Amino acid sequence: MEIKRIVVKENLFAKNDEIAEENRNILKKHKIFSLNIMGGPGAGKTSILEKTVAGLKNRGISCGVIEGDIAGMFDSERISVFGVPVIQINTGGACHLEAMMVKKGIENLPLDEIKVVFIENVGNLVCPAEFKIGVDCNVTVASITEGEEKPVKYPLMYSISDVVLVNKIDLISAVEFDINRFTAFLDEIKKDIKIIPVSGKTGKNIDDFIQYIVERIL
Repeated sequence: MEIKRIVVKENLFAKNDEIAEENRNILKKHKIFSLNIMGGPGAGKTSILEKTVAGLKNRGISCGVIEGDIAGMFDSERISVFGVPVIQINTGGACHLEAMMVKKGIENLPLDEIKVVFIENVGNLVCPAEFKIGVDCNVTVASITEGEEKPVKYPLMYSISDVVLVNKIDLISAVEFDINRFTAFLDEIKKDIKIIPVSGKTGKNIDDFIQYIVERIL
């Protein structure tokens, strides 16, 4: 008897990519610049997002935020104090956001009132890199406490990234982290990637990230 082979993963990715393109077109239609913020748990994604949203708001640039978590609303509550529209997506177990989840979030944002959309993905260095969600810019937050070798251990995440924010540089004197070694590893994965050392706690160099965004939306 003939055995039929069904490649589920490929079919799932194809459908996901189709919806991701729909998301991209919706955001493009409304002239919104979108960023997918990725990184491991505890890398400092939300801390950076807090200061970035506040900085853009001070410049008169309106933002919307989609928060992705397996459960809970802690990050959404932190962002909501800045008076920007926030949509919480709880995946219920999935370790990443998929395009359809993001589409539902986009549909619930006031698209005619915002210029930038941040999508904070679920804390994970593997799965979020595999699923396109339809954004203009992929940003990976790399905490110095994770070590310099992360680009080599998680090459896909870094290969799809447009920007890498090296976070917690306020701790660099207390942690054995060689940023030149990190940069060299990253260069092996993807050349000409934008690297910005930042501190989500003190706000150091967050203005450089904000300026990058401003230049992209002009």
